[in-house]
Amino acid sequence: MNVKNVEKQDKSMVELTIEVGHDEFEAAIEKVYKKQKGKISVPGFRKGHASRKIIEGMYGSGVFYEDAINEIYPDAYTKAIEQEKLDVVAWPQVEIQEVGKDGFTFKAKVTVRPEVKLGEYKGLTAEKEAVTVTDEDIENELKPYIDRATRAVTVEREAKMGDTVVIDFEGFKDGVPFEGGKAEGFSLELGSKTFIPGFEDQLVGTKAGDEKDLNVTFPEDYQAKELAGAPVVFKAKVHEVKEKQVPAIDDEFAKDVSEFDTLADLKKDLGEKLKARREESAQNAYENALIEQVINNMDVEIPDAMVDYEAEKLVNNYAQRITAQGIAFEQYLAMMGMTVDQMKAQAKDSALKQVQSDLALSAIVEAEKIEASDEDVDAEIKRLAEQYKMGEEDLRKALIIDDLKKDICRQKAAHVVFDNAKAGKAPAKKKAPAKKKAEGDAAEGEEKPKRTRKTTKKAEEKTEEKTEG
Repeated sequence: MNVKNVEKQDKSMVELTIEVGHDEFEAAIEKVYKKQKGKISVPGFRKGHASRKIIEGMYGSGVFYEDAINEIYPDAYTKAIEQEKLDVVAWPQVEIQEVGKDGFTFKAKVTVRPEVKLGEYKGLTAEKEAVTVTDEDIENELKPYIDRATRAVTVEREAKMGDTVVIDFEGFKDGVPFEGGKAEGFSLELGSKTFIPGFEDQLVGTKAGDEKDLNVTFPEDYQAKELAGAPVVFKAKVHEVKEKQVPAIDDEFAKDVSEFDTLADLKKDLGEKLKARREESAQNAYENALIEQVINNMDVEIPDAMVDYEAEKLVNNYAQRITAQGIAFEQYLAMMGMTVDQMKAQAKDSALKQVQSDLALSAIVEAEKIEASDEDVDAEIKRLAEQYKMGEEDLRKALIIDDLKKDICRQKAAHVVFDNAKAGKAPAKKKAPAKKKAEGDAAEGEEKPKRTRKTTKKAEEKTEEKTEG
């Protein structure tokens, strides 16, 4: 691999011209031949027994060129950006220039980390919410415990709001049953607004054994178009009426629903936990406001490609979480009525904020000459191992230590901001947050390497791994 030319362009763009010589290209061609020879049909030869020369003679000397390029260009690209010490922050645009038996040449247009001019990042002021917990707050915290301990008991009386009725029902439009309008043994809490308006109200006053026609009209915006705005009749039969029996809220209740012996102790614990959550939320909001000020104070042009790349990472991470729950991501998108591109578009705002924060904190790391020691790494691995309930050695093997060090340095940079700030009245914004790049940069929506020749998925994955590293 040889970098023939490096051309710095506007808006954090650099174009590399990279040459792969004869020996490297030949080795890649031979590797591809050995992989594919068993799949190639040559008259007079069993599959896998035709020599490379015979296959090239039959199909052309360049029969293996494309796959050989796919095999070798990701590593050649990676070595080139490492050699030139480029901090690449998005997918490259790759274009093959020349190909022949002596090798090939390609251009890689890359987006590099833009220059950041820091403004003020010490001595900042932001508002911090004062945390209070009232008796009413504690009572609201207690409600889920009460709800779980509440029992539904059958009663021999007419149903009223708040009761649960067990019913059979079937819906008719113009005297004809409609799909999805029938159920048996359905438990419905009156007043829950589970059904369309009017349905639950008409069951008030009924009792076990009653049959009643419920005349209702579907909303105009109902999802089933054939029923939207339509008057219908539900024939309902009541089997059972149940009322809620709320337990006495006393010490015995506290013993039943918690590890505490008294109601006072339970309430005290709920209050302390609620206060801790609110304090954490207030602290996070305070710190976010400080980082936003750092972003507002810095001067940087952020390339679209950098935001696109971050948005794609956010979507990919989300897809992994969905898949981990046993749902195919394609199925999830279909259920949500979305496409991957639409999800990426929705992720743009979050991606921009992430990029802005990363650029600001990375600039502080450089300005303050912050480093991550081996002790810092060990402490962070220990913390993460406890958080994810993993062995430290297993976690260490799964992590990219250089990336972990960068995260630690950014955390330290954030604390430089926090430790030199104070809570108070926030200043008026000086300017809008750093925006994306001006028109003329890489096109919006650019996601993966663009090539004049097709490349295999494997080659794309190799490039992705190197870029993320």
